[in-house]
Amino acid sequence: MSKKVLVIGSGPIVIGQAAEFDYSGTQGCLALREEGYEVILVNNNPATIMTDYTIADVVYSEPLTVESLTSIIKKEKPDALLAGLGGQTALNLAVELEKAEVLKTYGVELLGTSVKSIQQGEDRELFRELMDQLGQPVPESEVISTVEEALKFAERVGYPIISRPAYTLGGRGGGIAESESALEELIQNGLKASPIKQVIIEKSIAGFKEIEYEIMRDTNGTCISVCNMENFDPVGVHTGDSIVVAPSQTLTDKEYQMLRTASLQIVSALEVIGGCNVQLALDPNSNRYYVIEVNPRVSRSSALASKATGYPIAKMATKVALGYPLDALENPLTGHTYASFEPALDYVVVKFPRWPFDKFSEANRKLGTTMRATGEVMAIDRTLEGAFQKAVQSLDTKPPAITNAEEHLTKPTDLRYFAILSELRAGKTIEEIHNVTGIDLFFLDVLMNMINLEKSLSKFSLDTLQVEVLKQAKVYGFSDSTIASLIGESEAEVENLRKIHQIHPSYKMVDTCAAEFEAATNYVYGTYAGENEIEPLEATKKALIIGSGPIRIGQGVEFDYSAVKAIESLQGLGWTTVMVNNNPETVSTDYETADRLYFEPITKEVIASIVQHENIDLVFTQFGGQTGINIAEELAAAKIPLAGVSADTLADLEDRDRFYTALNQLDIPHVQGSTCYTKEEAIRAADEYNYPLLCRPSYVIGGQGMVKINNDAELENALQGTDARHYPIVLDEFMIGKEVEVDLVADGEHTFIPEIMEHIEPAGVHSGDSMAIYPAAIPKEIKEMVYQYSEQIVKHFHYKGIMNIQFLWQGDEVFVLEVNPRASRTVPIISKVSNQSLVDLAIKVLAGETAFDFKAFSSMDLSYVAVKYPLFSSHALPELDHKLGANMKSTGEGMAIGRTVEEALAKVFSHLPNPYQNKDSCFLDEQAVFDIPTSTLSFEDWIQSNEAAVYYNDQDTEKAKERRIQALKYGITVFSEKSTFEAYLKALTCEQFEPTPLPGKKTEGVQAG
Repeated sequence: MSKKVLVIGSGPIVIGQAAEFDYSGTQGCLALREEGYEVILVNNNPATIMTDYTIADVVYSEPLTVESLTSIIKKEKPDALLAGLGGQTALNLAVELEKAEVLKTYGVELLGTSVKSIQQGEDRELFRELMDQLGQPVPESEVISTVEEALKFAERVGYPIISRPAYTLGGRGGGIAESESALEELIQNGLKASPIKQVIIEKSIAGFKEIEYEIMRDTNGTCISVCNMENFDPVGVHTGDSIVVAPSQTLTDKEYQMLRTASLQIVSALEVIGGCNVQLALDPNSNRYYVIEVNPRVSRSSALASKATGYPIAKMATKVALGYPLDALENPLTGHTYASFEPALDYVVVKFPRWPFDKFSEANRKLGTTMRATGEVMAIDRTLEGAFQKAVQSLDTKPPAITNAEEHLTKPTDLRYFAILSELRAGKTIEEIHNVTGIDLFFLDVLMNMINLEKSLSKFSLDTLQVEVLKQAKVYGFSDSTIASLIGESEAEVENLRKIHQIHPSYKMVDTCAAEFEAATNYVYGTYAGENEIEPLEATKKALIIGSGPIRIGQGVEFDYSAVKAIESLQGLGWTTVMVNNNPETVSTDYETADRLYFEPITKEVIASIVQHENIDLVFTQFGGQTGINIAEELAAAKIPLAGVSADTLADLEDRDRFYTALNQLDIPHVQGSTCYTKEEAIRAADEYNYPLLCRPSYVIGGQGMVKINNDAELENALQGTDARHYPIVLDEFMIGKEVEVDLVADGEHTFIPEIMEHIEPAGVHSGDSMAIYPAAIPKEIKEMVYQYSEQIVKHFHYKGIMNIQFLWQGDEVFVLEVNPRASRTVPIISKVSNQSLVDLAIKVLAGETAFDFKAFSSMDLSYVAVKYPLFSSHALPELDHKLGANMKSTGEGMAIGRTVEEALAKVFSHLPNPYQNKDSCFLDEQAVFDIPTSTLSFEDWIQSNEAAVYYNDQDTEKAKERRIQALKYGITVFSEKSTFEAYLKALTCEQFEPTPLPGKKTEGVQAG
């Protein structure tokens, strides 16, 4: 059997392929090392735990291309390749490597599902042929490769038509067309999105129930259903954009068994080895069903199914790929059952998507067959009402105000769930809503139960509230704060009343076997329905780490990296660790990561209950992004022990006025600005400064709501759409210059800064959307000022832990832009490139360890350069102009390293053609700026040409915006900043590059369990 395995990751996070593959890939790597294999990992996503050198023996942050992988295979000489855990990206690469005969040339065995099986599952024509052979029904469809073929099909069967490009993720390039013109554009985009230029078009079956089965199969042909799930929305909304319930709630046993049998038959016929997702459509009025599609790999749903059931799909899939039969693999969650045992659930799970539309008010909120959610949350409870409510509480966003509710019902949007609640409050019947939406009456009846109880609660005061009504409200998942608002009292009063009547949450186990067997799990959820079955962990010192919740723009998987590293560091110091989080995609919610996992909303009420139940010694808020920081004040007020600085110090750093006052005392230059609590204050403040100004809400992440204001009229317009909930807002003067930033660890007196990161784009472009070079090549005197100001800030605030500071460099001056008193999105990059875990150092400070000397880490000798670059999910949000600015738009980031900046940049842009070799690949709207060959075609003709690949336009006009959007729709790379385009041209000066692994010695592997 092979001893060195190459694992392909999924690359930077984009909509449709997110943190779930970090989770699956991490499990897979650890499973390989547990079996004694040497793991060579290729994944250019620096934000993930998967690319930490403790997970694999060698990690390459290299381009995910056939050329790059061939170089690594040639260098490392792996015996085998595992591609089934890296999403669609890895699967496509495995097929391409096979076609190019790279695997055959270098003697590399493909583990798991064969290329033939992958092609049968992914190639739409081969899949349809197989379904016909099996007698499995598929919607009336045709595989096409031209627009003309699509129009003829539509003429025959009528509209609407669904388009599904082959070998794509998240429904990329697909959609529903209601007319001929819409179909033409859809097919053009779909053919460009498909690597094999193939699209299947089918007659719409929108309105059917959508059901998923997560199947596991081994080399012996043993096949089990790990989990079945039912979409809240009927067919027509991408499953990644639908609320999902597990197990299915509205199927009869006959329907359940019929669809399960079909799924097992399909996966067996495909000869899948490992995990596989099967999606089916069921006619709600008969037993008629259709097979929608199959993903012959670990998928987004696999992560959800793993967390919903406690069955570690990716881990088992990896071991099955190595040749183990399922009945020889013990399920580590129970310690008693085998992987051939189908999980049983005695609770209900709800997955709720997290969309980016709160950031992009101009986006089209309509949902269809192309996924648009950036992440998701999961909730577990004994009642479906409770699970629905907990899921919404986990979204970390305020419930939206609904206007024109009917519009959200007729054409599904991200607000449809809330619009249904609004209509039920207004007196609509569930039958009326069912007739418009097609959502099953059972689900609507559950929502009606919640609204009826809500109406009942609103009739009471604190003094008259009946105990049974309060108990029922908690069983149905109503938070103390919601109950308080309904009865017109404070949250503290409701909490106190609850405690008087001994109404506390019970904690129950996720054990995969519905308590049929004894389980060794420490995977827990809270409920007010039933008795407590979880005793506190026995420990001498116990820490609670607050997770970051759902993936959203501005707060991605990099915060899960920091949370997981914090857990590892605390365990290394002898602490017992407890994690609270609600994101099913992440490594932090793997039951093997912390000593105990609470799958719960991240709210003060929930955390206070866990702290009390577990008798927690210290709560860590610095490692889960802005989520933990935003509730620190509430936690402190509840007398919960927080690690690090006080809530008051956090307020000093986060409140712009208080922070600027401190900087003035320290004589540290900063941009001029102030915090405004009303519209009138903002207008008065603007008179004191020079335009342009940056305007944004306070206490946010990712530049949400941040806009550049050029004059009084634009300020008036920006403030027009604000109401009381948007305040306070911050107004800062906009300054021109370069941006640099540091991540540091401090103990209140001493500071450790590994190196400085320099942004390629100018200040004004959000740091999350900037390309950045590490370490920075900036003048020594500028570096010294950055270090000096950082140390002054640390000492002034006696800051302990991890911190990010952003600076603006203008001429020979340095200005402080902002401080983030927590782990930042760049912590994983700094830690991996410098080979020094910042989180580990921070934990040693925060946990009271003093056995190390900051001076020992005073200088870093980096022998190469790293370039961080953003990834934009323009395929999922094609109506948005991705012009760079203060509001972060990227969904993920990649990293490339090289001996020089040019070599690193060459890797970043390796997927783009060279205009010096093919002038028609590039189109510049500002040709005078750059002396390079460009296409002489008209823009309209150029974007439709096969050569079109690179478009540059940095203008702020409406025409420029329209052209950028049009280019993105055609899958063209768009440059909207001069400095970014210059970086691309600089990359062209490097003619060849070598694969370079991340630093970090090979380790003995990670202890399982």
